Amino acid sequence: MSDISIDRAALEAFTRQAFEAVGMSAEDAATEAEVLIWANLRGVDSHGVQRIPQYLDFIEKGWMNPRPDIRILKESAAVLYMEADRALGPIPTVRAMRAAIGKAREAGIGWALIRDVTHQGAMGYYSEMAAAEGMAGMAIVASPPNMAPFGAKAAGLHNSPIAFSFPTGRDRPITLDMATSVAAGGKLSVASDKRVPIPADWALAADGSPTTDPDVAAILLPAGGAKGSGLALVFQCLTSLMANSPLIAPVLRGGVREHRQNSVVAAVDIGFFIDVGEYRALLDETVDELKSLPKADGHEEILMPGEPENRTLDARARDGIPFPPGTVEKLRETARRLDLASPV
Repeated sequence: MSDISIDRAALEAFTRQAFEAVGMSAEDAATEAEVLIWANLRGVDSHGVQRIPQYLDFIEKGWMNPRPDIRILKESAAVLYMEADRALGPIPTVRAMRAAIGKAREAGIGWALIRDVTHQGAMGYYSEMAAAEGMAGMAIVASPPNMAPFGAKAAGLHNSPIAFSFPTGRDRPITLDMATSVAAGGKLSVASDKRVPIPADWALAADGSPTTDPDVAAILLPAGGAKGSGLALVFQCLTSLMANSPLIAPVLRGGVREHRQNSVVAAVDIGFFIDVGEYRALLDETVDELKSLPKADGHEEILMPGEPENRTLDARARDGIPFPPGTVEKLRETARRLDLASPV
């Protein structure tokens, strides 16, 4: 069975309805839908609407809270400490980044630590919020162990993603959005939905043996070996440990594993250091010089971070968002589960 394309508007309406059906406010459901479909439009399907059934399960388990009491625990001119009360990730994260941007306008930098959040979707969404305001943006998240530290064959770290965005003089920012694993965990689910094997260096089976079966894969492998492993530990230091919400040691000691995250978002006011227009021109010049370098064998052009996703965005905004059979069935099952009209 080939992929089926779904119109963005129909998918967004369905996603909003699904989250409203489980208790989210209309405003929060719209934010959740926007962040998920933002990922699908850019081809980051591992962080798009294929996550909806998982989120519904987490809500039923009490791991995600559709009606959270989001609170500011501590605040200064440049720093914010937020309790998310297990909110669905995009809701507090959007608020935190807006606050960080506001602080950066006044103090030059805004740094927001978010405690007890849940899955936030594609982190590039939040770093690009800052870039849209002419600032540099950063977003980090850390969760319980799902990745083997370098030298181990059992999960001991989280494949913590990080995203950076920088404004250019063109219509789109430079955005690096990457996990510290070879492949994001959601890509295993996408491979399962597509019913295709995964590369041998993506993950291990639960017993630590190599596998190319996405349904058997249970332990992610770090990107760049010790480098990805080291970054993952650093991100735990900046998020979970600083929030006094440790997610690694308690699980490794045999504690109950449940879905929970801690996160940092930050914005830097480029205008504090240099005229923003001049910065944009310098970045454009840097990109042009990089793209003019001789091409390696097998490469027709040199792509910048975020450029492949932006090209996918253009195509999917025009032609619809294609989904493999497994994801289509997930959406149809969600519609049945919530008594909604299916988008496909």
